[in-house]
Amino acid sequence: MAHPAQPSGRPALRESSPQRPRRARRAAVATAAAAVALPLLSGSPPAGADSDATALQEAFADAAEEYDVPESVLLGVSYLQSRWDGHRGAASVSGGYGPMHLTDAETALAEAGEHHGHGGEDPRGDESRPLDPAEPEPASASALPAALRTLPEAAELTGLPAGELRTSEAANVRGGAALLAAAQRELGLPASDDPADWYGAVAAYAGAETREAAEVFADEVYAVINEGTSRVTAEGRRVVLEPLAVTPVTAAADGLGLPAAPRDPEVECPRSVSCEWIPAPYEELGDGDYGNHDLADRPASQAIDYIVIHDTEATWQTTLDLVTDPTYVSWHYSLRSSDGHIAQHLSNEDVGWHAGNWYVNANSIGLEHEGFLTSPDAWYTEAMYRTSARLVRYLSRQYDIPLDRHHIIGHDNVQGPVNASVAGMHTDPGPYWDWSHYFELLGAPFRPTAGPGGGIVTIAPDYDSHAPVFTDCGGSGNPCAPHGSAAVRLHTAPDANAPLVSDIATHPGDGRSSTGVNDVGARATAGQQFAVAGREGDWTAIWYLGQQAWFHNPADAPTAVNARGWVVTGKDGAATIPVYGRAYPEAAAYPADVPAQPVVPLAYQIPADQEYVVGQRTESEYYRAVTFDPANHQVVRGEVYYQIQLGHRIAYVRAADVEVRRSGS
Repeated sequence: MAHPAQPSGRPALRESSPQRPRRARRAAVATAAAAVALPLLSGSPPAGADSDATALQEAFADAAEEYDVPESVLLGVSYLQSRWDGHRGAASVSGGYGPMHLTDAETALAEAGEHHGHGGEDPRGDESRPLDPAEPEPASASALPAALRTLPEAAELTGLPAGELRTSEAANVRGGAALLAAAQRELGLPASDDPADWYGAVAAYAGAETREAAEVFADEVYAVINEGTSRVTAEGRRVVLEPLAVTPVTAAADGLGLPAAPRDPEVECPRSVSCEWIPAPYEELGDGDYGNHDLADRPASQAIDYIVIHDTEATWQTTLDLVTDPTYVSWHYSLRSSDGHIAQHLSNEDVGWHAGNWYVNANSIGLEHEGFLTSPDAWYTEAMYRTSARLVRYLSRQYDIPLDRHHIIGHDNVQGPVNASVAGMHTDPGPYWDWSHYFELLGAPFRPTAGPGGGIVTIAPDYDSHAPVFTDCGGSGNPCAPHGSAAVRLHTAPDANAPLVSDIATHPGDGRSSTGVNDVGARATAGQQFAVAGREGDWTAIWYLGQQAWFHNPADAPTAVNARGWVVTGKDGAATIPVYGRAYPEAAAYPADVPAQPVVPLAYQIPADQEYVVGQRTESEYYRAVTFDPANHQVVRGEVYYQIQLGHRIAYVRAADVEVRRSGS
């Protein structure tokens, strides 16, 4: 896969030093920051795309003229919301439709199906203190804020039917132009031809609740306008926004009447995003129980090795209600879909209960991305992708976390800590999270690092044109709507009709994997790295869960790039490599007052002559935290482990059981 070049002269983000949050509720927001240029994007139209590749560009021009909105402003706002994609009529995770992300969350809720299976995962993931919180209630349409109901307003302004605004790209663009023009009128400003005069209307478009969040959204739009960009959408529409030097009149945001406040010193966020402090409670619940997280002293006490990407099935307000419930679970940050606004809930020193594996929880920071739409065809706004990427870049610098898929992982990449928990592990953010685009925004795109004979591959399909068929959307066996995907499917032979590889722990019994959208048993996603097990024609095989797993990787539409790196294989004379769901110390490492945790291999049988890519080398560790008073918490360390890419999920092997060597050329 060829990746677009990164623009030169990209300015560094302005970032602040993290401070220890106080444990009291204080609402605050970020100050607006200077816009930062981001990569240009391009692509190729998918097979069978509409031949009228200029139709969407013409729709922007026509709508701009009809509603007296500068075309560059209309294009910039649309890019921040959708990257100009119509998504074939599918709704975003916050109920937005079409290139302009016109929101109709009530309709989206009514159409929603199941997005990711919650299964039986214990979010804390520590058998010494099991936790089984109730699932959140589905979102109620009656509680939806105005920001999630802009499509009905656009219908009134344009006279177009709501159904047409949801499904027609041209109509949708007209609706967005009408909303911008109305916002400009409400500010008492004329319909100027100068894009600089539209800052206030742009700031209003995302429906942010604070001035700072609105300004960050507007700053990003004007960054896109100044930088310029072009792209071929998933529908095959070629859209170009030529670079235009614009210095917006930021004082126009005064008329929005949104509350403003200095940034709370508690938050640990870059200055280039809008961020507030909404703390998760640390409270005693009686009978020795407490919630909803554990106090710690990271990174002094333990390294922070992972950032875990989640999505949540709730509205923004429901998400905040859940994380502020002492009887529920917790994560470090929530990100709002409409404008990318961030709320921090835990100090990064502390341990959240979010990943279903206590070893990962104790060594990670959890990011929840808003999404109450449970349809797997739901999509995420560009605004949220961008602020999430800025936050992850900031955290990676603060805590020395490498920007790769061994350390920036999805919840669906977290291994079950023991065999009994593997089948119930969560599967978000799923096959529709665009990992390649996300890592382009992180400044760490998936590019080749080895020649054709490289012993490792990095999975990297073209998201827009790569659309494997998934099932179980909106009910068992139902096919999912066509959609770009970061996932490749894995077969037992180099043939699309060959059975999928098995996963004996995810599917106890027959091990049979499926095309289900929540089934990770025969799936690899963008950025994951695997040792090459064979090549035949347009197919490449990798070592995966102890099997030779084949995926389609044709030269004219590659789904992976070659790489070099470190791999593990079994020691001479060994028959298999034991693999583990967590890197816990051996029994002899525990002091007398800390019960030794079991170290039991997972069910997977890994022949010793196979190779698996190493993600990191780490001391084994167990964070004993079962009391409200953190003075009684202890960190136990023992022998060395290696993290490997075992299958779709990571796993761990004891250094004593393997040999490590360099692979690739």
